[in-house]
Amino acid sequence: MDTSKLFDLKGKTAIVTGGANGIGKASCEMLAAYGANVVVSDYNLDDAKKTSKAINDDGGKTIAVDCDVTKDEALIDLVDKTIKEFGSIEILVNNVGGGGAGKESPYDIDVEQFKKVYEMNVFSMWRLCQLVAPHMKKAGYGSIINMSSMASVNKSPAISAYASSKAAINHMTANLAFDYGPDEIRINAIGPGAVKTHALSTVLTPEIEKRMLAHTPIKRLGEPEDIAGAVLYFAAPISKWTSGQVIFVNGGGVQTLD
Repeated sequence: MDTSKLFDLKGKTAIVTGGANGIGKASCEMLAAYGANVVVSDYNLDDAKKTSKAINDDGGKTIAVDCDVTKDEALIDLVDKTIKEFGSIEILVNNVGGGGAGKESPYDIDVEQFKKVYEMNVFSMWRLCQLVAPHMKKAGYGSIINMSSMASVNKSPAISAYASSKAAINHMTANLAFDYGPDEIRINAIGPGAVKTHALSTVLTPEIEKRMLAHTPIKRLGEPEDIAGAVLYFAAPISKWTSGQVIFVNGGGVQTLD
């Protein structure tokens, strides 16, 4: 068996939304390390440029693109700039997401706040899939990776918008696999557990971490690179017959506080 091509991404181009920091940054670094051209897309252009420069300085090939995924014109511009720079799109990592985890009590938020979570987490993913699919079909290779969450299957208070939007991503991914499969475009999702990003670090204490790990067989929280490894698997040829799936990367357990 020739294993050299199983993770080879040379000649392929990947768009990573929310690529400037955290899981998005680790995904950009991972994909570039295996040969992909990478578009570091983020609403924070300064940070996107820093990530892009670091990867380029390490021998990769990337560009940074400013993108607010809730604006359709920005999504169209992102795809256009990618094609102009690299000529093709083979990989999409729909990493951007947001919501007020623990801050979404129906007593405190209104329908507009609920709607905004869906616009960012679900609508933008669906639209970007729609925009890149023709380019993937033309390239003869397509892998779309949607970032879900353990919240999509957990049940907790004050998180109804975020959690239900992530559950929608799981089911949307499974259904779109039927639409895109005939064009040899695979679409899968990743559900991270608690990952040590900057956002988590702002609230993490030793006591909270201990409680999170009480039901986690692998006794540590996740690192962005752990999620990037799953991104690589779905992006690479090794997963060429895998579509419509959700993989939960969570240390084998759940990191809820109860």
